[in-house]
Amino acid sequence: MALESALDAAVKTAMDEKRIVGAVLLVRHKGELLYEKAHGWLDRESRLPMVPHAIFRLSSLTKPIVAATILAMKDHGLLRFDDPVTHFLPDFRPKLPDGSAPEINIGQLLTHSSGLNNAPMATPDELRAGTSPWHRGTEAVLARIAERPLLFPPGAGWAYGPSIDVLGAIAGKLVDGQPQDAILKYVLDPLGMIDTRFAVTDQLRLAVPYGDAPEGPERMGDVHVVTAPWGGEATYDTLRIFDAATFQSGGGGMAGTAQDFMRLLEALRTGGEPILTPETAAIGLANNATQLAQAAGPGWGFSYFGAWLDDPSLANHPGKRGTNRWGGIYGHSWVLDPASELSIVSMTNTGLEGSDGRYRDDICKAVYSALDL
Repeated sequence: MALESALDAAVKTAMDEKRIVGAVLLVRHKGELLYEKAHGWLDRESRLPMVPHAIFRLSSLTKPIVAATILAMKDHGLLRFDDPVTHFLPDFRPKLPDGSAPEINIGQLLTHSSGLNNAPMATPDELRAGTSPWHRGTEAVLARIAERPLLFPPGAGWAYGPSIDVLGAIAGKLVDGQPQDAILKYVLDPLGMIDTRFAVTDQLRLAVPYGDAPEGPERMGDVHVVTAPWGGEATYDTLRIFDAATFQSGGGGMAGTAQDFMRLLEALRTGGEPILTPETAAIGLANNATQLAQAAGPGWGFSYFGAWLDDPSLANHPGKRGTNRWGGIYGHSWVLDPASELSIVSMTNTGLEGSDGRYRDDICKAVYSALDL
């Protein structure tokens, strides 16, 4: 009851303060489902309430799904972490400013230490005109990524960018298909993630997206720009999920439910079965960016799935050392704390408050406080 009261209060405060529109929250501790609730609106203007099995645009929650696929392919002998990208994509040879083209390997893509340029893939004008690489397919996206100069030699730094998009393309190539073909085979089908796809399985359950605005969240248009708390802007292409011909972005192109994503977190927390060996799951959740001090901020490193908590005090996070966490700009966040046997999935339809605002931290603190972890 303490957990329910704490989370209900945190969500109500965010809604009363007009910071989020709708939310779905799941908490599992030691495998037991302690909390599963939908709050607020699926579609505020139509007065449709949020539902527990709402489908959200996953944005960067797509990344750990693709990372798990790559790790499963490693377990099946289809690749190694030190394999060069050119082994799978011979024409993918981005260059440093001096004109040299160093090899990038699979492990560097997984940890965002590839050096790939993190400039936006497309401008808002390109998105509005329908001329962005996203809507022109895999080759156009890979060409746009490769034509930009590397930010640093592979392995020499950390920059959150298009690395997982490249991994998705590699996964599709390895099964002679699209990224979804590989993800279905190695992750989604084994885990029963029936609503997670590069499309919407049931449009009646698709949450309407909203964006932060001075007077409260506003309903997103087809192309929507939100001022980001870290500086700059976040641009949303809300129609991309409906375009069957669009690039299947391993970095952010899937839709799915909180229940589906919890299945992935719990599989990783409990040793990887049925998708990964225990050894590979442990490697995936470890700090794989040790050479990159505080890759994701003070007190954090980076695993193959997200930020890795190195110093809870420095990071001001209640989790135990070894906790993994990340989010998605449509308004989501997740926490996987192996030492505490805890998994949290928080999905909202409000970006960026749900993913990068106070709401994310309030939910996390409420869980740890209520469970006395």
